[in-house]
Amino acid sequence: MIQAKQLCLSYGERLAVDHLEFTIEQGECFGLLGPNGAGKSSTLACLSGLGDGWTGTIEVQGKAVRPAKELAVRRSFGLVPQDLAVYEGMTARENLAFFGELAGLNAGERGTAIDRGLALAGLEDRADDRVDQFSGGMKRRLNLAVGDVHQPPVLFLDEPTVGVDPQSRNHIFETLESLASEGRTLVYTTHYMEEAERLCQRILIMNEGKSLGCGTHEELTAQAELPSGSTLEDVFLHMTGRSLRDG
Repeated sequence: MIQAKQLCLSYGERLAVDHLEFTIEQGECFGLLGPNGAGKSSTLACLSGLGDGWTGTIEVQGKAVRPAKELAVRRSFGLVPQDLAVYEGMTARENLAFFGELAGLNAGERGTAIDRGLALAGLEDRADDRVDQFSGGMKRRLNLAVGDVHQPPVLFLDEPTVGVDPQSRNHIFETLESLASEGRTLVYTTHYMEEAERLCQRILIMNEGKSLGCGTHEELTAQAELPSGSTLEDVFLHMTGRSLRDG
């Protein structure tokens, strides 16, 4: 579905994405795992069309693309950003209608998409309440529904469970597992090992913009030359080190 070759992105003199190469298969949940500042969000920005200062090659179904400059490509993607992308002065229904229109849905399609999005977010009974009245978990669930309002083949998710309670987190997990069962392709960044283990078939472990390893849990364990049965956290800490990343 997606292939990156020699992907680089710099912010001034800092190389945030450093010659990354990976392939994302159609229908899989592909994880980007790394400490703070590893380049996960920057990689997602390159792939999703949020930014266009990168070099290298991004291919979608074998065709080289620049998503930031190609509307048709961007509309085949959905993005659930880490920072909430919903309007708090609007209702849940109005948010879904607005983002559905941006995604190119006609009036009839928007009606269906709104109903589906409200159900996906578990917000049918709060559809006409303003978002500024919602809890953090409700906003996160709506954020997911907005990103998926046009049912794109590929959905990019940047730490979609930050700051949510266990019930909302489990609802988000079950929603993503349902989307995956439909054959959708998910690209998922997280700091949480248990999320990556539950959701992702393959994982790219990053640090300082570079790829340290890519594969299934078992393949990453072998790449790290750790004993069979090592946890994903064992593998992650072995590859990225144990020093703090507060800066």
